[in-house]
Amino acid sequence: MFRWILGGREAQSSVEKSPVLCIGEEQPKNWFTELQVLKGHFDIVRFLVQIDDFRCASAGDDGLILVWNIETGERLQELRGHSQQITAMTTFSCSDGLVSHPSLISASSDRSVSLWDPDTGNRVQTISDLQSSVKCLLVLERLCLWVSGGEELCLWNRDFQLQCQKQSHSDTGITALIELPKNCMAAAMDKEIMIYRLTVAPDSSLTVAELRCLSDHQDQVRALINVSDGLFASGSHAGELILWDAIDWNILAYEHILWEESQSPAQAEIRLGAPKPSEMSIQQLSTNGKVLILAAVGSGLYVYSVLTKTVVAYRKVAHDSNVLHTMLLSDRSEVMSCSEDGSVRMWEIQDLPLPAEPASPGFFGLWNFGRSNKQSGPPKKIMDVPNIRTLELTGDLIGHSGAVQMFVSFKENGLVTCSADHLLILWKNGERQSHRRSLALFKKLEENGGLVR
Repeated sequence: MFRWILGGREAQSSVEKSPVLCIGEEQPKNWFTELQVLKGHFDIVRFLVQIDDFRCASAGDDGLILVWNIETGERLQELRGHSQQITAMTTFSCSDGLVSHPSLISASSDRSVSLWDPDTGNRVQTISDLQSSVKCLLVLERLCLWVSGGEELCLWNRDFQLQCQKQSHSDTGITALIELPKNCMAAAMDKEIMIYRLTVAPDSSLTVAELRCLSDHQDQVRALINVSDGLFASGSHAGELILWDAIDWNILAYEHILWEESQSPAQAEIRLGAPKPSEMSIQQLSTNGKVLILAAVGSGLYVYSVLTKTVVAYRKVAHDSNVLHTMLLSDRSEVMSCSEDGSVRMWEIQDLPLPAEPASPGFFGLWNFGRSNKQSGPPKKIMDVPNIRTLELTGDLIGHSGAVQMFVSFKENGLVTCSADHLLILWKNGERQSHRRSLALFKKLEENGGLVR
C-alpha cells in the first residue's frame, strides 16, 4: 500500500506505532488502491463539504475555497474573498420555486460571512461587519433560514438579512449548533447546552427565545450531533457522552469514558495520576443515523449502541495520535477514522477472540444512566461487559505527511481527505477505475472502427 509518499511520518509523533496495527501490504478489504493528489491550497486544509454527487469544496487557513470534480480531480472554481482563515463552511440549498440550487456559506476570522455560487465562483452575498468571528453554521432548509454561532447567535434569511440576535453566555462563545424538532435548536457553549426556540409571528417577523440550559456536563462540550428525529448526543472534554431526548431535552443515558495510563506488572501496585485530558477527550461524534454512535476519544474509538445504551465495540489505541474525524457506514459494520498522525484507517466491528483480546489493566468503562454524578455501584471493566466486540483494522490509507483533518465519502465514487500538508487526496477503488478505463478504451476503439495500424 501507500507509504508516506508525500513526506515522512516521524514529524507527526514520537509515539511508537503499535505492532498490533501493522496489517502488512496485503489489505483485501481495502478497496482504495488508487489515489490522486489535489493541489491548490497553500496552508492547512480543515474543511470539506460535499456539494452534490460529483463535487466537493475545500477550505482552510489560507482563506481560499476550492471546488473540485471528484471524478476527474479537476479544480473547477477558486472562491477568493476572505482575507483570513476559514472558520466554518456549509452548503445552503433554498428553493426559489421549482428548482433548489446548491450554494456555499463560508465564515472567516476576518469577521465576514459569504454566500457563494459554486457553479460560477461568484460571491452572491457577504456580511463584513460582524462583531466577532463565526465558529459554526446551521442551515434551516425548511424555513429557508440559516444561523451563525460565535459570541452571539444570529438568525439570517436567504438574502443575508439579520432577523434576530442573541448574546451567548459564555466566554468561549457558541462552538456547535444542531437543529431540533418543533423549530428548536441546541447550541454548545463551554460546559452548557442552550436550547432555543424559533417563533414566527403573524407579521412574519422572527424571534428566538431561550428555553432551557442543560448544564449536566462537567467539562467543555466538544461535540454535538443529531442521532435521529427524537435523539441527540453530546460529548465533552472529560470523556462524558450524554444521550438526550430531542423533544423534552431530558437525559436518556450518561456514560463516562476513562482511559487510565498503561501499567507494567512492576507498577501494578503503584496508582498513577489522572489520565491526560487528551486521552479522554471526545473530539468528535458521528452516527449511522440508526442505532450506533461513534466517538473519537483521544487516540481511540468507541462504538455505543443507542438501543442497548451500552458500549458494543472499542479500540483503545486506534491511531498514534488524536483521532480528528470519524464515519460509521450505515449499511455495514464498518468504521473509518483519521488522525493527527497523518493516517486514514478502515475498521470492521468483529467479535472478540477467545481468550479475549489483551487490554490495558487500567482501562475501564464507567456506565451510568441518568444524571451526572449519580453512579450506582463500582465501575465495571469493559472486558466484563457481555457481548463486547472489537474494531479490527482492515485498511490503512497512508499518503498525507500532515494531520488529516477530515474526509468526505462519495461512496463508490471515492473518498476525499484533507490535511495540514496543504493537500487533498482523492482515494478511489482501483479495480473499479481500471474497469471504467477499459470500457472507455473499448468504446473509443468501437467508435474508431477498431485498432488503427
